[in-house]
Amino acid sequence: QVQLVESGGGLVQAGGSLRLSCGASGRTFSSYEMGWFRQAPGKEREFVAGISWNGGSTRYADSVKGRFTISRDNAKNTVYLQMNSLKPEDTAVYYCAANSVTYYYTKPELYSHWGQGTQVTVSS
Repeated sequence: QVQLVESGGGLVQAGGSLRLSCGASGRTFSSYEMGWFRQAPGKEREFVAGISWNGGSTRYADSVKGRFTISRDNAKNTVYLQMNSLKPEDTAVYYCAANSVTYYYTKPELYSHWGQGTQVTVSS
C-alpha cells in the first residue's frame, strides 16, 4: 500500500511556473509506476504525465509536451511535476497516482492509488 499527498499548487500568471510534489508513504514507493492527472471543472480527469519506477521512462500528454517535466526521487519517496509556460487552460486540480504495472497507462481507472489533489490556477 502507498499513500500519496500532493503539494505545491497555487495561483500563477500565464507564462509562469510551478512545481508540484507528491510525497508517498511506505517503503514500496520505488516499485510503483507514477502518474500525474488533472481535472478541470465539468471535465473528465485526464492524463498529464507518467514515469517508470526508476525514472528511466516518461510519457506526456500532447497538451503539455515540452512545457511539463515529470521526475522522481525514490530516496525521498517523491514524484515531481515541473510546469513551465503555464496557460489558463492548465487550470485544474492536479492529482498524483500510482499503479504497479506500467507508467504508460493513461486511463485513470488503471491507477490503484490516488492523492487528494492540489489546485492549480493560471490567470490570464
